[in-house]
Amino acid sequence: MTSVGRRTFLRAAGLTAVGAVAAACGPGKSSPPAAPSSSPTPSSPPPTSAKPTGPPDWNALRSKLSGDLLLSGDGQFATAKRAFNPLFDGHSPAAVAKIGKPEDVQACLAAAAGRLPIAARSGGHSYAGYSVPDSGLVLDVGALSQVDVQGDRVTIGAGARLTDVYAALAKAGRCLPAGSCPTVGIAGLTLGGGIGVLARKYGLTCDHLAAAQVVTADGKLCTADADTEPDLFWALRGGGGGNFGVVTSFTFTTDPAPDITVFSLHFPGGAAADTLDAWQRWLPTTPPELWSNIVVSGGSPVQCRIGGAFVGSSSALTALLAKLEATPSSRTMKPLSYAGAMQYFSGSSSRQTFVASSRIITDPVAGAKVSDLASGHQGMDLLIDGLGGAVANLAPTDTAFWHRKALASVQVYAPATAGNRSSVAKSVSTVVGGLADAGAGGGYVNYIDPDLPDWKTAYYGDNAARLGQVAKTYDPDGVFKFAQSL
Repeated sequence: MTSVGRRTFLRAAGLTAVGAVAAACGPGKSSPPAAPSSSPTPSSPPPTSAKPTGPPDWNALRSKLSGDLLLSGDGQFATAKRAFNPLFDGHSPAAVAKIGKPEDVQACLAAAAGRLPIAARSGGHSYAGYSVPDSGLVLDVGALSQVDVQGDRVTIGAGARLTDVYAALAKAGRCLPAGSCPTVGIAGLTLGGGIGVLARKYGLTCDHLAAAQVVTADGKLCTADADTEPDLFWALRGGGGGNFGVVTSFTFTTDPAPDITVFSLHFPGGAAADTLDAWQRWLPTTPPELWSNIVVSGGSPVQCRIGGAFVGSSSALTALLAKLEATPSSRTMKPLSYAGAMQYFSGSSSRQTFVASSRIITDPVAGAKVSDLASGHQGMDLLIDGLGGAVANLAPTDTAFWHRKALASVQVYAPATAGNRSSVAKSVSTVVGGLADAGAGGGYVNYIDPDLPDWKTAYYGDNAARLGQVAKTYDPDGVFKFAQSL
């Protein structure tokens, strides 16, 4: 594949930060109340816990933070509040807190919880702009960007973008499967699952999560792993960014960095239907060392291309590609190091204006139906990323990521402007609905879409009920509530 755009693969928005000694949190872990010194007076009213009212004391909060607190009148505010997608530049949060340590998150929650919406922001790639809530407080964790590789483990802080994560891992000779957009934050990627170009070989990003440190809605900093807070740990692996708490660090297991052969196949205009059918038959027959996607581009005629990455030699890849029952008009292939391959897939880091959504292919869909859907939408891409392999080694209920048995995810991506946003969104919804009619239901929470029908079931399947219980346990008052929160 020639250098491909970032939207061909994976992105998301999210939260995290730095490690610290953490206390246990969650049900049954808080300190017991002190015993009363005397019997209560019968005429005395029972104690109440009134909800806070009015705006936070911004000056008091500013004095407690290690970083800046920016309000709407401050000179840097317009830049500080921006998300990745310029379509959300019109969002107007009340303040942006520059987080420098977990205690800053705790101070923000103490000052603002229950008073206004609160959202953490790392890469700012939320497809619905949820990391920049109107009239809310943005916890900008961008300064928390350390990547600490120790043996076969890596601890990654909140603001770390994938470009920095890959550079540090490659230097240490280690690998973590993750997405391709260089400016995506590790947090949102992991919390939504983490589909990437090495997923079939190594699994999802969340599959490598060993522990997370989280500031929960009550302001406690705790560790979540398989033994401590196991329900929270389960939910953090695919339950979606913005739910449950603000993660302040992730610790992952890693693998030795492999050499990778990348490839790209281009096909004649009008061949998309047959090529997609062939790709869907071929991919499940290939070993997990091969990851591939197919991009169907709208227009007249509909165009398509197949690309991918293979953990192995060019000769072995050539033998696998020979089994694809579709004839490309051109083919490129290039052996690269792990670092080189991640750079190859990274695309542009510039802000992009777009509308997008998703569906999931479990059983093959008719290529002709997909091609027909794309034909009326010039400029729209259907980015179909292969799953299976190591992704399917876990059961759908082993982590919060539900789509373990899927063949592929489909991202419906269309460039937009402020002027045509409504019409583009309508076109995207039309194609998303058509994909569901063709048999591609479900959706990927890292391509979150406020217009997706029955979104909770689409993203989480039968895991939705358990996720709802975890959210109720750790955020009973809806401190982190947003339009598509659990």
